[in-house]
Amino acid sequence: MAHKWVLEKVRNIGISAHIDSGKTTLTERILFYTGRIHAIHEVKGKDGVGATMDSMDLERERGITIQSAATNVQWKDTEINIIDTPGHVDFTIEVERALRVLDGAILVLCGVAGVQSQSITVDRQMRRYKVPRLAFINKLDRAGANPFRVVDALREKLRHNAVFMQIPIGLEDKHDGVIDLVKMKAFTFSGPNGETITEGPIPAEMAEQAKKYRHELVGKAADFDDALAEKFLMEEEPTEAEVMAAIRKGTLNLDLTPVFMGSAYKNRGVQLLLDGVTNYLPNPTEVTNEGLDLDKNEEKIVLPSDPDKPLVALAFKLEEGKYGQLTYMRVYQGTMKKGDFITNMANGRKVKIPRLGRMHASDMEDIEVAHAGDIVAVFGVDCSSGDTFTDGTVNIAMTSMFVPDAVISLAVSPKSKEGAANFSKALQKFRKEDPTLRVHRDEESAETIISGMGELHLEIYIERMKREFNCEVVSGQPQVAYRETIGAATPFDYTHKKQTGGSGQYAKVVGTFEPLESIDKTYEFVNKIVGGKIPKEFIPAVDKGFQEQMTKGLLIGFPVVGVKATLTDGAYHEVDSSEMAFRICAMTAFREFYFKAKPTALEPIMKVEVSAPEEYQGNVLGQVNQRRGIIMGTTTTDAFTTVEAEVPLSEMFGYSTELRSGTQGKGEFTMEFSRYAAVPRNIQEDLVKKYEKKRADEAKK
Repeated sequence: MAHKWVLEKVRNIGISAHIDSGKTTLTERILFYTGRIHAIHEVKGKDGVGATMDSMDLERERGITIQSAATNVQWKDTEINIIDTPGHVDFTIEVERALRVLDGAILVLCGVAGVQSQSITVDRQMRRYKVPRLAFINKLDRAGANPFRVVDALREKLRHNAVFMQIPIGLEDKHDGVIDLVKMKAFTFSGPNGETITEGPIPAEMAEQAKKYRHELVGKAADFDDALAEKFLMEEEPTEAEVMAAIRKGTLNLDLTPVFMGSAYKNRGVQLLLDGVTNYLPNPTEVTNEGLDLDKNEEKIVLPSDPDKPLVALAFKLEEGKYGQLTYMRVYQGTMKKGDFITNMANGRKVKIPRLGRMHASDMEDIEVAHAGDIVAVFGVDCSSGDTFTDGTVNIAMTSMFVPDAVISLAVSPKSKEGAANFSKALQKFRKEDPTLRVHRDEESAETIISGMGELHLEIYIERMKREFNCEVVSGQPQVAYRETIGAATPFDYTHKKQTGGSGQYAKVVGTFEPLESIDKTYEFVNKIVGGKIPKEFIPAVDKGFQEQMTKGLLIGFPVVGVKATLTDGAYHEVDSSEMAFRICAMTAFREFYFKAKPTALEPIMKVEVSAPEEYQGNVLGQVNQRRGIIMGTTTTDAFTTVEAEVPLSEMFGYSTELRSGTQGKGEFTMEFSRYAAVPRNIQEDLVKKYEKKRADEAKK
């Protein structure tokens, strides 16, 4: 029973938001109020220190969070593991992997800008992993702050059943504190760092407004508790505990989003948000954690947060720290002790845990043991991000993370020969750390190509090579990750015959290639061979041959997607047929019939959101239109215009400079991958010419 009590006093939470909503500032305040740090540092710190959680120099210089950092704090009698995640879409994998292991989250929204594009992305990720959340409306001290409008956007844009837990006392420069609608008390914050909280009666002029929102709060909470619903209908006053229990139930079911508010920068409202975390977000025993039973064909099983069961832990993040290779792990079941041997389910290797610790940004404290529900750092364990570890008695793996496709590539090489060893060491390390960074060698041009989520993503890695590995890098022009697909069904019939001394090669394949309804599905293979026209053992070779040929299309040299290959007939030879013969036959059949299937090029389309003062609206719209953008909508609030558009990625290079000059430095934009779409005919012709020229040049070499 003792364990259960301890687990009930644990919260694993993440803080996520749109870039610049004040996540890292909020985390800094949480660290201060929980006694983790004894002085507050700002994100773009004038004191030269920078925020505690931004431990990379790069993060401090740019004032953005790149890697999610983990810390452990104590609030009253509850232990809270916090992961601060980046808001920038290029580092979306950091958000994915944090949400994968968290039980609850705080969605931070700017009190002025409200729900922005990245808030929508983060929200979608939270839904994917079924993470209950609280919303915190920040920056109420700023001009134009309006939490009521933000809650409307939360309901409309994100479809949240959002409920006010508090209302503000004053806004902008008059923001002084909040009224707690559960306790029906006013809270103000004073002292140099807002550490003195004064609880008092609600100001008379706000009594009516507080009553109105309290009524709304109890009404929404009543949906989750019959006894409370009865009291609400009878107009009886419920107890504080009854209201809290109903809100907690709705939040854990993902049916309710409690909204807290304040200003992290001005030290208001953060302590009440921490109370909200302990009151309304789940402890590890209240979350369903699913694993895959490898003995039962990857059947899904639920892992109870029980420290006495066999160990199951997930390595969700790797980091090269000042102590060496650091692996962040979430323990789902069982107990992990320093000195224990654990088994990596990805490769079956047994490893010893030399050192176990709790991280606080870049510092660490050693611990001897970790139980189910804990998030810990392990040293000296070699693995990849996403590997599952057990004590060796069970054959279980955790369900994998969603890893988005790369949309942009760069050719990179070390500036000098001396840097070559460090160059490959750096790429190996980054690749292990970050599943969205792809590295491959282009055989034709003999170049090393890195691919990722956006210009900034790749820029940061090139900068890190220079700083961490002392390796200067030369990079080519950014290349868009185009795709190819087919536009028409076409039958194929191909025979592969080759006679060399001794046994030859013989294979024949017949069938159709047709476009799939959606290119989200890359490829589908259907085997309709009957009567042994092609022996069973050769069928996988045909499938493999098609797939191999699809990695590089013949139109513009990019991977082919959205193809269904149906094998209906064929022939083989007793002596000359082999797996290799059928693989080559399938590859050649694909090449021979590809152009009859009317191939087209596809390009990544980005969802772009631009914000700028209203007077620059014309410039912004003009720039987006020039870049083949389609305007999806514009909204104007408080003399600020937000333009939402879909723009091809190939047209977005250099946009930040153009936007700055067109808005006198006052405009900003975010973009994320939306979908693939067909390239206009004139642009496709240019791409085809470029590819043909490249092939001709390589042939001359």
